[in-house]
Amino acid sequence: MAESECSGSLRALDRIAGDPWLGWLLETARERVGTDIAFLSDFTPDAQRIRLVAGNQTALDIAAGSSIPLSGTFCVRVLSNLLPPVVRAAARRPHTRDLASVTGEHGIGSYVGAPIRDPDGRALGMLCCVSRDDGAQLDAESARFVEFVADLVGQRLTQDAGPDDARARVDAVLAEDAVRIAFQPIVELATGRISGYEALSRFEHADTTRMFSDAALSGRGIELELLSLRAALAALGDRPVDVPVAVNLSPEALLTPGVVDLLTAPRRQRIGVEITEHRPVADYDALVAAREALRAAGVLVSVDDAGAGYASMQHVLRLRPDVLKLDAAIVSGVHLDPAKQALITAMAGFAGEIGAAVVAEGVELPPERDVLAGRGIRYGQGWLWGRPGPLPEADRVSVA
Repeated sequence: MAESECSGSLRALDRIAGDPWLGWLLETARERVGTDIAFLSDFTPDAQRIRLVAGNQTALDIAAGSSIPLSGTFCVRVLSNLLPPVVRAAARRPHTRDLASVTGEHGIGSYVGAPIRDPDGRALGMLCCVSRDDGAQLDAESARFVEFVADLVGQRLTQDAGPDDARARVDAVLAEDAVRIAFQPIVELATGRISGYEALSRFEHADTTRMFSDAALSGRGIELELLSLRAALAALGDRPVDVPVAVNLSPEALLTPGVVDLLTAPRRQRIGVEITEHRPVADYDALVAAREALRAAGVLVSVDDAGAGYASMQHVLRLRPDVLKLDAAIVSGVHLDPAKQALITAMAGFAGEIGAAVVAEGVELPPERDVLAGRGIRYGQGWLWGRPGPLPEADRVSVA
């Protein structure tokens, strides 16, 4: 995306960046959610540019005029639905700890962010609240408040966001079906036996996060999700084993016409759907109806990243999933944290009462595995057993 192609959004933010009301609004957001700073940012071709900062700027090395490479930001991952809007204990989350904004000069320990959109729904920038600490106080209500403030900022932006070459890049991927699928195993904690896989998208000529962020910025996110879905189903081929493979879909993508029919079509393989909960669900009745159709066809339904997104337990109660996937932030370091252990024990009991299995995400250490197993969690997923990759050839013909 050339600088000129972002000019619409930059002009819009330039126009209000010096507005005292905007500074007051940022400070209000920061104080409300209890973080060190709040900032407003926009996007250039390769970076997230910080435009305005409120709060204790000495706590983190984030200042107006600075920038962070897109490959190292939380914000594009939130826009792409790869991260929830609230990130706690970022240094311990598998998906965030290796980002430059966590391990590098910025030292972000916790985050809550929301996009600033124009009247057409395009993302012009982000409003973010961050701290050096783990952000134990951040929750779904924090996310809703920051989203509300971001909407107020967006209402002040009336200029069009300008040409969007991100759409052209996504169009090229969609036209060429330029996506491949990697699979990460889900294992039984007690035995190490592979019990399933999660299908994850990888793009041939682009960073995965950048491609999903381009899709989100250009309004093509659902189309890219559906391309990934078709690629995942095709990657299974005639794989005959009874080990289920789960695909990730947002509620919006799942409710797209034809998607439930695609998922419930007769096939030899068992499949599952992991429904993300990173954004509010607009129509729970429709989502519950889709879940019932999937379940009737033998498709497993999971709630992904439980504990990380909007109104997490309400989401679980409404959907009554077959599988509950615990957010990695809850799992990381569980062997050192009695409060996490108590929460996981309660979640295991709750899941048993509603007839759901529990998968702990982000397991990396044997002590974490052992504590989880001892607290009633049966399944796990994480680098302890393997990073995403091809399906093992042996597993294509027999259950591991």
